[in-house]
Amino acid sequence: MEKKERRGKKIKKKLLHKYRLVVLNEQTFEERFSFKLNRLNVFVFSSLAALFLIAGTTVLIAFTPLREYIPGYSSTSLKKKATELTYQTDSLQQKLLINQQYLASIKKVLTGDVKARDFNKDSILESVQKEITQAGFLPSKQDSLLREKVQQEDKYNPLTASNELNFVLFAPVKGTISEPYNPSQKHFAVDIVTPKNTAVKAVADGTVIFSGWTSDAGYVLILKHASNLISVYKHNASLTIEQGDLVEAGEVIATVGNTGELTTGPHLHFELWSDGYPINPTNFIDFN
Repeated sequence: MEKKERRGKKIKKKLLHKYRLVVLNEQTFEERFSFKLNRLNVFVFSSLAALFLIAGTTVLIAFTPLREYIPGYSSTSLKKKATELTYQTDSLQQKLLINQQYLASIKKVLTGDVKARDFNKDSILESVQKEITQAGFLPSKQDSLLREKVQQEDKYNPLTASNELNFVLFAPVKGTISEPYNPSQKHFAVDIVTPKNTAVKAVADGTVIFSGWTSDAGYVLILKHASNLISVYKHNASLTIEQGDLVEAGEVIATVGNTGELTTGPHLHFELWSDGYPINPTNFIDFN
């Protein structure tokens, strides 16, 4: 016990023993200033200075933009920009996929790789009505009378738009049909023989969705009209309109030619498509 007490007093004496720190002028040895210190004060001041330095550094890293220059920390603006670019990339991928599907459909139309399908609309309506009846969704007597009254009132209302759009299709050219419409042989068109360089006209108002060259069909035009109707003109000698142009019914859009590998002479290969399915052009156009 006595040894421990002596050792403790010795340590305490060393810690509290005072020293004098003097700053002198090197040439004149004049005393500028001096400090009275002991080991305990030096230890306390050093510890406080170290804690203050650590706290200041932590504040600078956590609450100031300086942390962006330290490896491992990222900028908030960079994170925001990266998120925006991710959303834009995703939307562009969706648009690219839609465009690829659209171009694939156009390619099928140009190559004739499409099967015709016949739908019986009456049978579809009957099946729908049967399902509605079985589900118990029958209109009441009051509802039927109200519907009939509204239909009679709107029958001659000029402000009520008609759901059916009827328009006349112009003949693109006049001539002799060398090969008729034949879906069984995948010939979804009519071939009209006519003199070379005869003007080809648009069958109706529409928009050009394709205007260019293909190896099989030569110069090809595809127009989109109202009511999801598409008209196709192949083997042209030249084209007078470009993709994206608006055309009017009867407007000259090309000249008859003999271009492409799948042709045997000057003629117009003409197709009509409704809602994505081929239809017989001779049912709507007189080519003679």
